[in-house]
Amino acid sequence: MLEVKEVKLIRDERNILNSLTASFEKGRVYAILGNNGVGKSTLSYVLMGLESHNDYKGKILLDGEEIDTLSVSDRAKKGISLSWQEPARFKGLTVKEYLTLGGKLRLSREELDETLSIVGLNKEYLDRLVDESLSGGERKRVELASIMLVNPRVTILDEPDSGIDIMSMEMIERVLERLRDKGSVVIIITHREEIARMADEAYLLCGGRMIASGEPEEIVSFYRKLCDTCQHINEPITEGGLAND
Repeated sequence: MLEVKEVKLIRDERNILNSLTASFEKGRVYAILGNNGVGKSTLSYVLMGLESHNDYKGKILLDGEEIDTLSVSDRAKKGISLSWQEPARFKGLTVKEYLTLGGKLRLSREELDETLSIVGLNKEYLDRLVDESLSGGERKRVELASIMLVNPRVTILDEPDSGIDIMSMEMIERVLERLRDKGSVVIIITHREEIARMADEAYLLCGGRMIASGEPEEIVSFYRKLCDTCQHINEPITEGGLAND
């Protein structure tokens, strides 16, 4: 289980994360839904332990162990993985080298081919260069394949559909199903209702706080009703006490 307890992050006297509390269990997919600018990506950076975001207050626990003092690399060793909204570029690296961590992962050709097929790529991509010969959408697919192959304890997907054709929603569902089946905690950062609906549970984030949680369809309904026209990024509107629950 991953637990976030009363996490606060202040930038320019603004509460980017405001006493944020949530818990995530293994083998389940969670959606963090919210408009741009409400703290979604910031939360992913805090969970991953980026140096630029390690000045937060509060606690993050993985299976009961506090990980707040751990660096990005140490959290990665603990099994936390972040898929960036914009995939990283690795000059001169082939897809096969990228997927096997330069040969450190002993994977059969069948495993590589099967994983590539899940993200809609064929085996011919293994010899292509990650940076020079792939589009942004293809690099995103390769990154998702890489995450499935390392089998992380916690998978954080920041806008997983970024750069991918809308017709590929089925591919994202296949990726989520594989990660769920492997027992990973999966956290999807998104503003897309159709992505949120793929989760087992959803949180609505606004003003750096989780203002609602529950079944994805219920949270999507709240989002459409309260957030689509809301301009109050720092101070979420309330209706029936929703923001104060």
